[in-house]
Amino acid sequence: MSDINATELVGRYLAAWNETDATARRALIAEVFDEQAGYTDPLADVRGHDALDATIGAVQGQFPGLVFSLAGPVDAHHDIARFTWNLGPEGEQPLVVGFDVAVIGEDGRITDVHGFLDKVPSGV
Repeated sequence: MSDINATELVGRYLAAWNETDATARRALIAEVFDEQAGYTDPLADVRGHDALDATIGAVQGQFPGLVFSLAGPVDAHHDIARFTWNLGPEGEQPLVVGFDVAVIGEDGRITDVHGFLDKVPSGV
């Protein structure tokens, strides 16, 4: 996978995390994630479109009005991409910073995400 394709895929991935319309979010999830895709971070370990949708909805409920943004370049080789993201008010300092590693399947969709939280507000 080229860095350009990986950057586009990561952009769609973050768009799914930002989409608050349930129907549109489900469409993005189907576009970006394999049907059995997994997502694991220190607070979640889920698999499949329904569980991904529920996880994204829960994060949006916990951090209403905040947006995910790419915090730097996407680094990709073979079938993996790594990137840092921010979560915060648009155009302001992030409240949460994370680092994800995405595994990309042959069809160009994500099969697994391994997430790390580098900065998290206390009480989360």
